[in-house]
Amino acid sequence: MGPVDPDAFGAGTTAAACDGKGPAIVHWLLTEGRGHADIPAFLDALCRRLNDAGVPLGRCSLSLNLLHPQIRAMSYYWRGTGAVEAIERAHGVETSADYLASPVAAIMDQGAEAMRFRLERLTPPWPYPVLGELRDQGLTDYAAMAMRFSDGRLNVATFATGRPGGFSTADLELIDGMLPAFAAVLELKALHRLSTTVLDTYVGRRTGARILSGDIRRGTGAALRAVLWQCDLRGFTALADRLPREELIALLNGYFEVMGGAVEDSDGEILKFIGDALLAVFPLPDGAAGADADRLACGRALDAAEAALEGMRRLNAERAAWGQPTLRCGIALHLGDVMYGNIGSPNRLDFTVIGPAVNLVSRIESLCKRLDRPLLASAAVAAGCDDRLRSLGWHPVRGLAEPVEVYGLAAEPVP
Repeated sequence: MGPVDPDAFGAGTTAAACDGKGPAIVHWLLTEGRGHADIPAFLDALCRRLNDAGVPLGRCSLSLNLLHPQIRAMSYYWRGTGAVEAIERAHGVETSADYLASPVAAIMDQGAEAMRFRLERLTPPWPYPVLGELRDQGLTDYAAMAMRFSDGRLNVATFATGRPGGFSTADLELIDGMLPAFAAVLELKALHRLSTTVLDTYVGRRTGARILSGDIRRGTGAALRAVLWQCDLRGFTALADRLPREELIALLNGYFEVMGGAVEDSDGEILKFIGDALLAVFPLPDGAAGADADRLACGRALDAAEAALEGMRRLNAERAAWGQPTLRCGIALHLGDVMYGNIGSPNRLDFTVIGPAVNLVSRIESLCKRLDRPLLASAAVAAGCDDRLRSLGWHPVRGLAEPVEVYGLAAEPVP
């Protein structure tokens, strides 16, 4: 922990507190401040209010821990001009040299509550490398303060100024006094981001948005026209029998990364993973209808399928180079109308698609193995994809009285 001024924090009543500026900012935080749409807008508004209250703030940063499968933390930087910069920190950043040699690590990992460095008085070697960088930028004073959320997670806010002489005791007491309210509002915004992240991760972006908007009653739903995608691994049962658990999980993750990445890159949405299968949708654009809208959705879905097959070729080349078994898959596409909404028990709901079109895409996918084709599409999809698909004839499918016509990639040789 670096040097901390004894008069910097909790120094008693000051002019800033007496003239009402501190309570006014706390009131703003708990009322108007809560209404800002996101953390960058909220941080920018607060920093400008602090400047208006006489605090010579030149730089402010936030380091917030997150619960996210890919992001360890978010950093936000306000520098007085321009937009607030938001930086995602991946998992593993907590072991990086830059993080470990920072005041943020001293607070988050070593338990320091507050740190102050009068940069204009410091000379190298710097207690932390970032202090030298800030000094070179013309900043004269720097304070870092812990913010503990209600679940115990530690986060950090830093404040810096370029005013000669640095912050006054009154400036720092105003900041310190508004910090609990600041942290409370930040926690609300972080929790909202968390709920959005969890929903996006586990049910998909569009579905998550609908749930957050209040569409949570069992039995509610809406008609949706979309291209349905279902894919499955070939020979997965045999692989599962002979591969160690860790290797099997890595195999599935690699496969789903290829498939899911292709779906999302073409603006599709993954609805669910079912063992080694994946169900996704490519909805028509909002408000769109008719043949042109159908063609747009079909084209996006077919683009995704071709990208996924190319991704599988690359993945298999890597697996073969490492002496690992290669993978085969089948992808089915069908355009149809479904019900998109909540089904399930009173206490456990699933937001999904149901209807005959869902059953048909599943039946078409099962034909991939029988016809030895990596991709099959229905006539409805083929009608929207011009000459990219060609008919492979009519074939009986389980559960339907009449055979269905299926199409494969025109460039794919007949097996």
